[in-house]
Amino acid sequence: MDNKVYDFSLSIDWKLINLISQIDRFDANWTTVERREGQSLKELKNIATVRSIGASNRIEGNKMSDEEVDELLQKIDITKLSDRDSQEVVGYFEALDLIVKSFENISVTESNIKSLHNSLMKYSTKDEWHKGNYKVHSNVVEATFPDGKRQIVFRTTEAGFATEDAMRRLTDWYNSENEVHNLIKTALFVYDFLSIHPFQDGNGRISRLISTLLLLKNGYKWIQYVSFEHEIESRKNEYYQVLRTCQAQRPNENISVWVLFFFDCLKNIQSQLMNKLQTSGVETQLSAREKSILTLIQNRPNIQSGQISEKLNIPAPTVKRILSDLIHKNLIEKQGSGRGVSYVIK
Repeated sequence: MDNKVYDFSLSIDWKLINLISQIDRFDANWTTVERREGQSLKELKNIATVRSIGASNRIEGNKMSDEEVDELLQKIDITKLSDRDSQEVVGYFEALDLIVKSFENISVTESNIKSLHNSLMKYSTKDEWHKGNYKVHSNVVEATFPDGKRQIVFRTTEAGFATEDAMRRLTDWYNSENEVHNLIKTALFVYDFLSIHPFQDGNGRISRLISTLLLLKNGYKWIQYVSFEHEIESRKNEYYQVLRTCQAQRPNENISVWVLFFFDCLKNIQSQLMNKLQTSGVETQLSAREKSILTLIQNRPNIQSGQISEKLNIPAPTVKRILSDLIHKNLIEKQGSGRGVSYVIK
């Protein structure tokens, strides 16, 4: 059955209802989990923050690995942020940190969204002219691929009054709508924000920050311990395809495939979070060297034993023995064979 929600058509079926039910059942038990897993959550939050910052920026063409992001954030020196990648990473870090610490006080208004954009672009010298303001030139949604090539996914709302009116309508609807489930409201808000593409640049990154903000404001506080951005990065082609499929029908499109995709991402990261919490119980029994190697693998998937030895200054035979133990404990797994063997978290 299709229902009209805001400007869109949405098919309400058992698949959608089941996804909402699964996400909300997890959320209902979260307070108990949070109380039980205090220390583990602190570690997971740090890892999730690095992964979220790295992934969200890489989706837009940034080249920094999670390890490089982590190293930069360990010793931020704003006087030395000379390259665009570093500027984007620190800007995203500060915007995300603001959201996590102050989400209860950040209302869903145009001025606050502009302020988030200003924070995101704070250190980007090339974006000085437009940060915190709506676009003055028309733009498009583009996919950036590993080889640097860009492909237009869809065209967006025209700059000027059209964008201003669209953002005003969207924020007014979100704040006045009291009947639609909060998860659906969040998915619709993010979709229409991407369709409007209100800023000259940074819209994809802002949309993911807004996703975290809305989920936190609606009580889904577990989102800060796992990376929604990394899930999107790992499904990047599907992400753009779903957006393109819905956009092809604009205006008054049916956005069911987008909502299902958005919810499926949330369900997947819930599962990842629980798996990580179960793993963390085993981790408490690990030696200092085992923990350091496991943390490095978490931050640098597909790292090889020689690189681990070099990074941590641990003898190669010791590294190989510890890797074998971690495989036996079902914490990591091998990828590839021969000299190409690398390691990832299980």
